[in-house]
Amino acid sequence: MRAGAEQLGLALTAAQIEALSSYAALLRRWNRVYNLTAIDDAEQVLSHHLLDSLAIVPLLQAVAGRIGRPHPRVLDVGSGAGLPGLPLAIACPQVDITLIDAVGKKCAFLTQIVVELRLSNVTVRHGRVERLAGEFDLIASRAFAAATDLVRLTRHLLAPGGRWLAMKGHVDPVETAALPAGVRVEDVLSLAVPGLAGQRHLLILKVE
Repeated sequence: MRAGAEQLGLALTAAQIEALSSYAALLRRWNRVYNLTAIDDAEQVLSHHLLDSLAIVPLLQAVAGRIGRPHPRVLDVGSGAGLPGLPLAIACPQVDITLIDAVGKKCAFLTQIVVELRLSNVTVRHGRVERLAGEFDLIASRAFAAATDLVRLTRHLLAPGGRWLAMKGHVDPVETAALPAGVRVEDVLSLAVPGLAGQRHLLILKVE
């Protein structure tokens, strides 16, 4: 965990490393009963889930600074097993993160993690995102939906000047060309994730 984080340029404390390790262990334990994720191997949980989520930390911080929100309110849409929201919350205690998922058993798991790891900067919401109220500076997703659907379902939640952060493998130009009117691609950034050979990108969207 520490070596992977350092490769990402993250200087995590011993407490943060311990929290991430505890989260990984709890995820694997709950997964045996609740089928939270198809990945259960310890090494793959580290690379494909935790380090993959942590890879966007420097970019999230950069975007938050650029829009003048050093302590941003972040929404993790379709959080599932808490990815990327929980690793982000552990690595960035100054960030206020809301996790939302429509599946009750997944929200039960998320709530248990928040309690056990004492994550005071995390809120768990059970329900459909299109019915959620509130305002968020950054709206993040990881394998949730096409960018067009992400924007359509969450546009009412984006604060003025905010950004969408969509984690993708390959970025399809057909998908980005179909974005709703008034929304454009601000940047497409490559991610290098330790232990993960496939393509990873962060798609940053904004309202024009």
